[in-house]
Amino acid sequence: ADAAAGFFGATAAQTPLHPVPGRRADGCTGQMGVPAPWHERLPHFLPGHMSDAGEELQSEYFVPLERAREALSATLRLGADFSPLLRASEIRAVAADDLWMSPCFGRDSLALHFTWKNDRPAARKLAGRIESALAPLDARPHWGKLFTVPPERLRALYPRLADFRNLARRLDPAGKFRNDFLDAFIFGKGR
Repeated sequence: ADAAAGFFGATAAQTPLHPVPGRRADGCTGQMGVPAPWHERLPHFLPGHMSDAGEELQSEYFVPLERAREALSATLRLGADFSPLLRASEIRAVAADDLWMSPCFGRDSLALHFTWKNDRPAARKLAGRIESALAPLDARPHWGKLFTVPPERLRALYPRLADFRNLARRLDPAGKFRNDFLDAFIFGKGR
């Protein structure tokens, strides 16, 4: 289909754009349909450039790809609530992998990414609402980003968690490489 004719109501950009509206795109990776290797297009910014949006918070959730329509509908219903706090959002399809603790373990996934303004209480509240909307879809949050999923719920989302725990205990019997976060979310106990 002709991209200029629009895609689900959107029209193609006429010039390179920064992911955050109003910012200059000169530090962004190539756009406008110019071919390049995938590894040069995966990041949004050229090496040495930052998003320049300032301090921010991020949340990201992975749902089974076959449930993408439901996930998009659920988040779109919340759009008016979180749009004042949202800097940028991204939707990606990610291939399944066999890494036990990966959010894409065993399933092709739709990744829903949110970059929030630096207001932790408001971002936590909105993340919780998104998580509630995506809970029936077994959404797995990104381990390194803001989420509010309770430890017991998070542990239930990883079918090989017991294997990971056993491996971690065997390779690190003294728990030298553990912390409060891992104890709560992986090992199921407080320190």
